[in-house]
Amino acid sequence: MEFMGFLRENGEVGVRNYVAVIPTVGCVNEAVEAIAGRVPGLKPLLHHQGCCMIPSDIEVVERTLIGLGSNPNVAAAIIIGLGCESVSIDRVADGIAREGKPVEALILQEAGGFSKVVAKGVEAARRCLEYAERFRRQAFDLSHLMIGIKCGSSDATSGIVSNPAVGLVADKIIDAGGTVIFGEVTEIIGAEHILVKRAESQAVANQIIKAVDDLENRIRSLGIDVRGSNPTPGNIRGGLSTLEEKSLGAVVKIGRRPINGVLDYGERPRGKGLYMMISPGREMEFLTGPVAGGAQLLIFTTGKGAPQGYPIAPVIKVCGNPDTVKRHSEHIDVDVSGVISGNETLEEAAEKIFEKLIKVASGEKTRAEILGYDKTMNIYVRGMIL
Repeated sequence: MEFMGFLRENGEVGVRNYVAVIPTVGCVNEAVEAIAGRVPGLKPLLHHQGCCMIPSDIEVVERTLIGLGSNPNVAAAIIIGLGCESVSIDRVADGIAREGKPVEALILQEAGGFSKVVAKGVEAARRCLEYAERFRRQAFDLSHLMIGIKCGSSDATSGIVSNPAVGLVADKIIDAGGTVIFGEVTEIIGAEHILVKRAESQAVANQIIKAVDDLENRIRSLGIDVRGSNPTPGNIRGGLSTLEEKSLGAVVKIGRRPINGVLDYGERPRGKGLYMMISPGREMEFLTGPVAGGAQLLIFTTGKGAPQGYPIAPVIKVCGNPDTVKRHSEHIDVDVSGVISGNETLEEAAEKIFEKLIKVASGEKTRAEILGYDKTMNIYVRGMIL
């Protein structure tokens, strides 16, 4: 089985061919938006981080921005800085350039203000787009694919239909030599004993336990219990009664292969296989993590209907709830509700998802891309804003 992708200078393969405009800090989001608004074909990556943060979070933000600009779906990148932020525009630009991509870096304060940096950004964008136009799709085997997997707005159907069907797809990608990233540590709580048994080594097992313990301890340090906010009211209306029940349904989406490692947020896998990324459950932060880690596509299961896409990586929405599929058909890419009605097996549902994955990897647009519901993102940080 093959897909049609874009070969990059570093040997990686993209499924989209974008020029990304990346702010180093939220203070220049308006400049980034203005540049993207004046030159069709750009992808702005607007976020609200980059300054007045503890050093460890600055490191995370820099690593994440480098990862986003280095993603195989990005042909070239324009970095816009303010000039006084904590994140280093030079480190971000250099990190992306090391992957063989053209990078142009502009600083608003040095350019002489908003209008001047936008004008310079427009010129840079035209140069980058001209470079991106040289790429053409070619055939590649599935070992070049890295996918992120998430569930959101989950209900009782998620753990018995869409998640296990996606798990079968994850196994298929890994067996073909590809890579799968999962995370959402909040939705591992109560099911970590299952994942530990699948760790390829005791060191990986210890990292899984530590990730869960660290999160629970952070929450307890605030004098609260995560179970007061998770499962969410929507999860409860959808039939999920406890966090443990939600977690047991969530972890089946990662299939049955060994877990090869635990990644920090936005970190790239060190090899092929299945990896857990330390990350939150909320969509806008989670989706950024695997994409910064190199994932070209994301599979997102939903029970109640979560419409989010992502700026530089297509998000395939899978749903097993027949009522949601009917009400929110404009957001659902793959309808697997036939498993509930008895009209299809989990294996048949998985094959539908896999076929859609290959089509999307080869250029077919997802519902979120068609609707333009793919602009929101953010970066996960763990410390206070100073």
